[in-house]
Amino acid sequence: MKIAGLISLVMIFVTAAFAQPLYPDYYDKAVVEEAVQQEKNTGASLLRLHFHNCFVNGCDASLVLDSTPHFVNEKFATPNDNSARGFEIIDRIKSEVDQACGGTVVSCTDILAVAARDFVVALGGPSWEVLLERRDATYANITAANVDIPAPSLDLTGLIASFQNQGLDVNDLVAFSGGHTLGFAQCRFFRDRIYNDTNIDTEFQRQLQTICPLDRGDANLHSLDPTPAFLDTEHFRNILAKRALLHSDQALLGSPETDGVVAAYRLSGDAFAKDFAISIMKMGNIKPLTGDQGQIRYNCRRVN
Repeated sequence: MKIAGLISLVMIFVTAAFAQPLYPDYYDKAVVEEAVQQEKNTGASLLRLHFHNCFVNGCDASLVLDSTPHFVNEKFATPNDNSARGFEIIDRIKSEVDQACGGTVVSCTDILAVAARDFVVALGGPSWEVLLERRDATYANITAANVDIPAPSLDLTGLIASFQNQGLDVNDLVAFSGGHTLGFAQCRFFRDRIYNDTNIDTEFQRQLQTICPLDRGDANLHSLDPTPAFLDTEHFRNILAKRALLHSDQALLGSPETDGVVAAYRLSGDAFAKDFAISIMKMGNIKPLTGDQGQIRYNCRRVN
């Protein structure tokens, strides 16, 4: 897969004229459709990397660091281990962008944010403004990754608390859950739901139990909704029909705090797309490193 098929970026960085720490990006339109056709789950993987990155000490690319004698990388955290993917794509985009810019001026954090947006757009999702000039962390925090990334086993109270800890509200929670219209989940993340939950369609439950036996098959996959390569509203249809794959997604049904939002997104793709973009922009601005904080890594996997 050639990098040109992933994303073609010509970043124009504006310097001291901007007083704000982050500013909008300007670049040639990404050409990513070819890459998405070759690997349908690419968009889901990069969106997930962006999400899991920002929920641990803010958007700082700590997730893409490899382990050192001083810290264990976040890739080994339970939510990421043998699950988070797309690191090699970030590496290749970083190399191409640095070459186009004539040096290391674009952070790995910004690349994660832009790549997630452009692959979502290629899968039929909305576009949103990505603010730039974030810098990269110089350490990873596997403990925080295990605590702060919302687990698929969380109930609604736990989900709301997890999002509130990041400055996000209940509407952001429901809108973000719509990212689960893309991609797949491993059996180990939905086994408890299909054997222990009662708020599940029985036919769907039996189907999943053939894919995910009680005592084996941890890595077996099932799509998060019927259209895993398109960002649409099928995820919300699943929730209303008690066919959400993850316990945390089905937990959005049955509370006045979330029921109306789920139903509204199922009825209006435009409403969902608008709110999804707004919530992603809010997430992308969680505790960014700016100014002389952190660094701009030469290699996304290593501290300079």
